[in-house]
Amino acid sequence: MRVLLVGAGGVGTAITRIAARRPFLTHMVVADYDLARAEAAVAALGPDQAARFSAARVDASDQEAVAALLRAERCEVLLNATDPRFVMPLFEAALAADAHYLDMAMSLSRPHPEQPHALTGVKLGDEQFARTEAWEKAGRLALVGMGVEPGLSDVFARYAADELFDEIEEIGVRDGANLTVDGYEFAPSFSIWTTIEECLNPPIVYEADRGWFTTPPFSEPEVFDFPEGIGPVECVNVEHEEVLLVPRWVDAKRVTFKYGLGEDFIAKLKTLHALGLDRTEPITVRSANGPVEVSPRDVVAAALPDPATLGELMHGKTCAGTWVKGAKDGAPREVYLYHVVDNQWSMREYGSQAVVWQTAINPVVALELLATGVWSGQGVLGPEAFPPRPFLDLLTEYGSPWGLREQ
Repeated sequence: MRVLLVGAGGVGTAITRIAARRPFLTHMVVADYDLARAEAAVAALGPDQAARFSAARVDASDQEAVAALLRAERCEVLLNATDPRFVMPLFEAALAADAHYLDMAMSLSRPHPEQPHALTGVKLGDEQFARTEAWEKAGRLALVGMGVEPGLSDVFARYAADELFDEIEEIGVRDGANLTVDGYEFAPSFSIWTTIEECLNPPIVYEADRGWFTTPPFSEPEVFDFPEGIGPVECVNVEHEEVLLVPRWVDAKRVTFKYGLGEDFIAKLKTLHALGLDRTEPITVRSANGPVEVSPRDVVAAALPDPATLGELMHGKTCAGTWVKGAKDGAPREVYLYHVVDNQWSMREYGSQAVVWQTAINPVVALELLATGVWSGQGVLGPEAFPPRPFLDLLTEYGSPWGLREQ
């Protein structure tokens, strides 16, 4: 399989390190707006991987340039490891170049103009699902939301529906960690651009008798006890793709996503919002070369450390998982399916910090299942559209097992 990976940041670099150990990959072109960053990701793999990995420069917002690169490199798949702003040009470039497509975050939402905390506007992924017919006619697959959350969490949901439950009352993705970063008062372990987008947009909830609706940010707080020593973490509603994906393929009365943010992180996000620093629309500021236009959110991202560089300073574990409540054989049942990564382990084994590594392993597993024909499909599909057991078995084979806890 020949793959074009767009994005050589923390997740993209981790993808190269995981994929380099798997024989299914014929060649991966690592492309980034910053050629030096793409070259560094490839060089880090060592000279023995020079035949299987190469670097290129591409602007992810330039659909025609991306399509041209796919054709020139004869890539069968485009793997999108950029932030959600670039989902649609990359999604459309893959279709134009007759390639398959994978991403880890879906097309952006837009809040309802009058009632943002009650009604949905444009939902996450709406722009992609609107193109389903075009992908089906082309006989190509767009596998959307195939990271860890969304991604593995969705595989867990499908597995629970197939093998663990006869009836599901609620599926709730719950994410928590006990990670700390030495020397920083505030150092998010994942892209602050994406974190702001997720946490300050109106969270979305699904109920079978009501459909999709929204709530105010940070609503419905609860304390969830995470496994493997992480312990209790307060979690709140956050906008996330699983709530839009799971109900399309899994029958559940309610679907939610809650993120363990903590009071301090929530307070900082609220301050960014109050100051207008979460905005993406450019504002004019003075510079030594005269007025320039910049996005406030991009300034915040530039002022904070790159999450990919924090691994040596990080300690603790991160947990992604799916809590499911329902019934099996007439008896109530409640389980938590989860995947925990210890930062010390991921740094020692791969040189990647836990959060980006946990995100990166899942699209590589999916690529291998597609390359071997175990997974196949046409159109715009989420992880729930595929049999979950082969994915979970292969994830374990990669050396990163998952767990199941009866609640």
